[in-house]
Amino acid sequence: MATFSSDLAILGGGLAGSLIALAMARHRPDLRVLLVEREDRLGGDHVWSFFETDVTPAHRDLVEPLIARRWSGYDVHFPGYSRMLATPYASVTSQRLDMMVRAALPAEALLTGVAVAEAGPQHVVLGDGRRLNARAVIDARGTHGLPHMAGGWQKFLGQMLHLSVPHGLERPVVMDARVDQLDGYRFVYCLPFGAREVFVEDTYYSSDHRLDAAALRQRVGDYAQGMGWHVDSVTYEETGVLPVIAGGDFEKFWNCAPDPSVARAGTRAALLNPMTSYSFPDAVRFAMHLTTLDNLSGDSLGRTSHAWAANHWRGGRFYRMLTRMLFGAARPEERRAVLARFYTLPETLIERFYAGRPALADMARVLAGKPPVPLGAAMASLAGRGYPLADLAPATESRNR
Repeated sequence: MATFSSDLAILGGGLAGSLIALAMARHRPDLRVLLVEREDRLGGDHVWSFFETDVTPAHRDLVEPLIARRWSGYDVHFPGYSRMLATPYASVTSQRLDMMVRAALPAEALLTGVAVAEAGPQHVVLGDGRRLNARAVIDARGTHGLPHMAGGWQKFLGQMLHLSVPHGLERPVVMDARVDQLDGYRFVYCLPFGAREVFVEDTYYSSDHRLDAAALRQRVGDYAQGMGWHVDSVTYEETGVLPVIAGGDFEKFWNCAPDPSVARAGTRAALLNPMTSYSFPDAVRFAMHLTTLDNLSGDSLGRTSHAWAANHWRGGRFYRMLTRMLFGAARPEERRAVLARFYTLPETLIERFYAGRPALADMARVLAGKPPVPLGAAMASLAGRGYPLADLAPATESRNR
């Protein structure tokens, strides 16, 4: 069997792995990078969206080529209340991600259509028996679960709809919660990619990870009909079941991996916003951080990724507390009121919240005032005595906005 060699072997060509490969190609061209992906195409079937304030100016050169569509603001809708926010918004599609990675890396740096059977800090064994040796390996393959953590789920089905007449949307609708509240907190998300092309996603904050794709397809169709849109065709569909994390034991989570010394990225390292499942800002920050490292040996990279992920876990306390309150204090039918109140807060606060950089004053403002859930239930949820939280089981790479 052939043996490959590289300075850095990246396992998984989803968002996290592809961003690392792109960052290395741009900022560390001296390194030989190998990107290994199980599927034939990088990125899977996903739309990743983000607020432009999520990405610092120093990191925008990495993100800019990936943007398939951008808008000057976005809308949110709740019963009796709508708001337009002026924060610029942008989307990255898996098709564009695949195209840009292939343009940035030489053909020999991509190994697609091959599964990984075993990974160590400096080697990879493929499903076909080949062994790859590298100075360092980083595992960004996502995960099928987050053991030793608990919380709930954000689950969704989205479709790209081609319409017979223009939809009339000027900007994205990041949250339309005027829909029937089913299976927890439900909202619809709309991205107008063209005058007659709109991505519509039916999304739930649920205590149950099961996703009824047929039911969600029907609800997307019903929403389009309610908007007065005639659908000519569905050109694309994606689904996801992502964790929202209320608590857990980070060290047990890290150490239960087959080889805890292997460096990790993305959801495999729990690098996501615990409450929103939002991973884009963390994926960008970590990819850019890796380009600054002098020591890219396998053991050193493993320690670096563990330290980064542990620090991220500590920084997520506030978001995990909010998740406990959302799932442990609010009954499913009350969760909409929690989000409706959040969207009355100052726009700059909302920007910092989604970017994962809330100030102490922001945290106080989010918690201040009359809570939309019973105070006793809120306090009980913080002590772990609220409504039962779902154990985390199947999870995929986080892609949400």
